[in-house]
Amino acid sequence: MKPVRIGLIGVGTVGASTALVLKNNALEIGRRAGRSIEVIHASRRTISQGMPAGTEAIPLTADPFEIVNNPDVDIVVELIGGYEPALALVMKAIENGKHVVTANKALIAMHGNEIFAAAQAKGVNVVFEAAVAGGVPIIKAIREGLSANHIEWLAGIINGTGNFILTEMRDKGRDFQDVLAEAQALGYAEADPTFDVEGIDAAHKLCILGSIAFGIPLQFSAVYTEGISAISTEDVLYAGELGYRIKHLGIARRTESGIEMRVHPTLIPEKRLIANVDGVMNAVLVMADKLGPSLYYGPGAGANPTASSVIADIIDVARTIDTDAEKRVPHLAFQPGQIADIPILPISEAITAYYLRLRVDDKPGVMADITRIMGESEISIEAILQKEPEPGITQATIIMLTQKIREKQMNQALAKIAALSSVNDKIHRIRLETLDAN
Repeated sequence: MKPVRIGLIGVGTVGASTALVLKNNALEIGRRAGRSIEVIHASRRTISQGMPAGTEAIPLTADPFEIVNNPDVDIVVELIGGYEPALALVMKAIENGKHVVTANKALIAMHGNEIFAAAQAKGVNVVFEAAVAGGVPIIKAIREGLSANHIEWLAGIINGTGNFILTEMRDKGRDFQDVLAEAQALGYAEADPTFDVEGIDAAHKLCILGSIAFGIPLQFSAVYTEGISAISTEDVLYAGELGYRIKHLGIARRTESGIEMRVHPTLIPEKRLIANVDGVMNAVLVMADKLGPSLYYGPGAGANPTASSVIADIIDVARTIDTDAEKRVPHLAFQPGQIADIPILPISEAITAYYLRLRVDDKPGVMADITRIMGESEISIEAILQKEPEPGITQATIIMLTQKIREKQMNQALAKIAALSSVNDKIHRIRLETLDAN
């Protein structure tokens, strides 16, 4: 059987590792794929940097369109990231009848519907395991391993940078800006960390996970996104006193009214396994109706972990390269004609519990006013923690945990509480999820 020939676009950290693993593990990979797999052409922006040691014989170009137009290439592997020229390259590869493997979560989240429609029309496959959670095979688990199940919800730590920052804040009492600077120095965060700390990277990934979990079109613009830059060390410590940890979660949940898709800081009980996922590691917890809860854990980035997922996708394509397109695993888990346009709910319709931190005047009647407003708004209080002021300070800190309530009701209640003359500064709110079976 003739080899499967790879065209590699991008020979950075992940691309170089992919080329090396394909060469060094060629025998084992061939045994799994049923045929040999070899890189026959590669591109990188700075051609003078060459290919990694051991793969120098691979022809290299500075023009990635040479790869997608090479008639000898069977599978194009796109590892340059971003929207352009990645989109143009992928669409041209599909037009030329080539299969595509990509690790580009932004591309799939923003343009996946267009890409998959073109791929189906052309009878080629586009696979993207490495786009979410690096080396963790979460897409394959949901798309194939859980295909007998009705997915109820999933919650994931899917950005290692944010998780590293929150872990350091909790374990060492450091503030956000201090840890962010270290994350940048260590290479965990970019010079512009916006995509990581403001939740955009996680929202790209959640968009993909939600689509394959519920069989809906990719809708990145509908994902509610909130970052961690406003989280204080104070909140992290108070959460710990109450038996919770703060994690930056992506949450997708099916409800009777539609689907919640939201990324934000979240309190979760410290006894949950996912609450103990620290540092730069990723984890996704999936609740399925027949299996129940299952947790998928591992490195969410890095050269070898991501290359592991890229090559697993290459092997999958190699196994089915001569198979009729209708017999392959659908791009978004569900058959194309079965993708349902279920509404994505606005954040105002989300139902969750809350952590609230208030700074109030230390005088009689303040707590009564706050609890009265909560009662009138039909919000039940689960726990209250009051921090007495230090001598000479006239303000006290109140921490409250509520039971589940619709967000728009909470917004209305907080507006009334904030209007009280005894309430000072901004009310700090963090959503709370128990992540149990209910």
